[in-house]
Amino acid sequence: MAPRTGDELSSELEARQESRMVRALEMVAPGTSLREGIDNILHAHTGGLIVIGDPDELAFMFSGGFKLDLDYSPAQMYELAKMDGAIVLSTNATRIAQANVQLTPDPTIHTSETGTRHRTAERVSKQTDAIVVAVSERRHVVSLYVDGVKYILEDIPVVLAKANQALATLDKYRSRLDQVSTRLTALEFEGGATLHDVLTVLQRAELVTRMAGEIERYIVELGTEGRLIEMQLDETMVGVSAEKTALVHDYILEDSDETFAGAFEMLVRLPHQDLLDFGRLAELLGFDRKLNSLDYPISPRGIRILGRIPRLPKMVIKRIIDAFGGLEELLAATDGELETVDGVGEIRAKDIREGLRRQQEINLVDRYLQT
Repeated sequence: MAPRTGDELSSELEARQESRMVRALEMVAPGTSLREGIDNILHAHTGGLIVIGDPDELAFMFSGGFKLDLDYSPAQMYELAKMDGAIVLSTNATRIAQANVQLTPDPTIHTSETGTRHRTAERVSKQTDAIVVAVSERRHVVSLYVDGVKYILEDIPVVLAKANQALATLDKYRSRLDQVSTRLTALEFEGGATLHDVLTVLQRAELVTRMAGEIERYIVELGTEGRLIEMQLDETMVGVSAEKTALVHDYILEDSDETFAGAFEMLVRLPHQDLLDFGRLAELLGFDRKLNSLDYPISPRGIRILGRIPRLPKMVIKRIIDAFGGLEELLAATDGELETVDGVGEIRAKDIREGLRRQQEINLVDRYLQT
């Protein structure tokens, strides 16, 4: 196996940190008992330092304090926070392991924080796998530390406002995606699609997916308060994942499980700046990045369009593509030729023809409404 580049290792680290941060946000989201305890400390202006992790693995940096091993409760944590030391919770935050603990992380670990509590919190999160919560007594702020990354928990109204603003932006992105997707479908039926048309849809689908990811982060942070946002997001994102998957299958030069998985993984990891570069997107599909995508004609395999026909199994779609090679050849085929494909037959062949015809009609109406 070839050694991974620095960029690949950096992306892997970012992905790991992202997933750990999301899990941490889920633990302290509104509606959880842990958040209730944190809010009690915050409202009492007492401040506190909470470490969530395996007590045995963290014991090397404990000094003083006392062991409890009690079931966690918001009231218990609130009372223990009145002491100066840190509170240590089990990995799943269901038990209070120790209290009034003085933490002694490696003092040589760099920290950008100024206050003693926050410097300790950042160092502990960098030195261990623990999740650390620092509640500021004076600033009335809750800071979450994971792998040295700091995330400030904001008030619910602030997060809701950001989530709603992001939803409005997502709605615009989705409308634009639908427009370029409709145009591509029309060009596919007409045999006039270019690589530029394909890359435009792929870019827009990925932008929509990434915006949805931002909103999902807000939903996690909102906890029980984010249900309405989640419902709106689910409605907005219907069909996007399937559209993007089918698009890559349709136009990647070599459509094998391995090349598809590789292209899809690279697309997900692509930096935002590269996502705006059509040459880079063309490379993901196996084309030369120096290719003039505006003038390069290209034909789909037909997976995207056939996938929209109701009750047509994926295995049958694959057999149709294997038999005809692409959408252009399928449209030119006779009913008899279509019926001979394994799993099609006379009745299903009629359904396919009708499905293709309806898509052309619907597409014409959509294009008319968008003009």
